[in-house]
Amino acid sequence: MVARAARATDLTDLDGAVTDCFACPRLVAWREEVARTKRAAFRDQAYWGRPVPGFGPPDARIGIIGLAPAAHGGNRTGRIFTGDRSGDVLFAALHRAGLANQPTSVAADDGLTLRDTRIFAAVRCAPPDNKPTPVERDTCAPWLHREVALIRPTLRVVVALGAFAWAAWWPVLRDVYACRLPTPRPAFGHGAHWSGGSAPELLGCYHVSQQNTFTGRLTPAMLDEVFARAKRLAGVD
Repeated sequence: MVARAARATDLTDLDGAVTDCFACPRLVAWREEVARTKRAAFRDQAYWGRPVPGFGPPDARIGIIGLAPAAHGGNRTGRIFTGDRSGDVLFAALHRAGLANQPTSVAADDGLTLRDTRIFAAVRCAPPDNKPTPVERDTCAPWLHREVALIRPTLRVVVALGAFAWAAWWPVLRDVYACRLPTPRPAFGHGAHWSGGSAPELLGCYHVSQQNTFTGRLTPAMLDEVFARAKRLAGVD
């Protein structure tokens, strides 16, 4: 898998390779089990049931890194943050920020496009209980690292959705940008900001999970401020 990721010549090549990955037995078993059993509300739909590639243009100046696809969201639809409540919140905010052409993301063929923004996950398969293991995160890392390397010429800001994504970004800085990592690592928090030389600016944002949005821990106004800040740092009008 490491060699296949490194050989990817562009995002289309990389995305195709990602969707054919079987490196993590536990994740493969889970994503396929979910696709077979389905949720009652989606019983008539064909589930994707494979790793989920990134989404967005190759010249993105803003990157958004999440945890992993949702079992009945990305794992069902084949597009990251699509078809679930987390995606409803995220894409509504991106639309308000002028970074998405529509406020909803319900299916891979719904006409959604992103402006100056690419979304990807630290782990590309839906994990049981939304909890990938550290080994699964590290096994999946070559896909993330190659994706960032391919958009590196334009990438200026990365928004990490949650502590897991925040932690996954540091190896990218080491392996893609050859950065000397800060010690200790800056702590994750909503609104956290790290800047280091030629690497992209890093912003922390609470994850757009139902747990956070339903309880008011993350509000639309808080998301709007993060994306407004990301646009300013990236030089996006």
